[in-house]
Amino acid sequence: MAKSMYGYVRDAWKRPDKTEVKGLLWSRMQDWRKEGSVIRVERPTRIDRARSLGYRAKQGIIVVRVKIRRGGRRKSRYIRGRRTARMGMRRNTMGKSIQRMAEERASRRYTNLEVLNSYWVGEDGRSKWYEVILVDGNHPAIKSDAHLSWFSSNKNTGRAERGRTSAGMKGRGMRKRGTGTEHTRPSIRSNQNRGK
Repeated sequence: MAKSMYGYVRDAWKRPDKTEVKGLLWSRMQDWRKEGSVIRVERPTRIDRARSLGYRAKQGIIVVRVKIRRGGRRKSRYIRGRRTARMGMRRNTMGKSIQRMAEERASRRYTNLEVLNSYWVGEDGRSKWYEVILVDGNHPAIKSDAHLSWFSSNKNTGRAERGRTSAGMKGRGMRKRGTGTEHTRPSIRSNQNRGK
């Protein structure tokens, strides 16, 4: 069976270090490092990934590239008489993933749009870059689209902040069902108060 153009692009991005994508990313990052934290881009860097996550080249949909710092949680050092290794300062995992933070920053910058999804586009020693797909639910082109008209409902406001995107659902433990997930639904916090 013949492979589509998107299939070849997908294969190239699966292993960026082994393909010509490595050289492209190296040259692009020289410019990305000088840019701001949230930059609107004309078209997606990874067209195959963007389209699989719902992107379409039409009015009412935009893509922004978000730069966010890498690493674990930053904690301020409190003054006590003990070794740093025993203070619980290093190797602390954050409650949210870096991808979720990138989605929230894009949502805060574009207040009239809602986050549809996001995907990784690059990283270096200090930063990671994600491209976030944003949709205007009140745009006529979106309201008349059979696949995206659900965005016009008020139930979809603040999707990124409420963990309703794909990265948010993963961080909330919603990818699994059945045994072992009793405390994750309807949410972790509301489940804590269930017996009270």
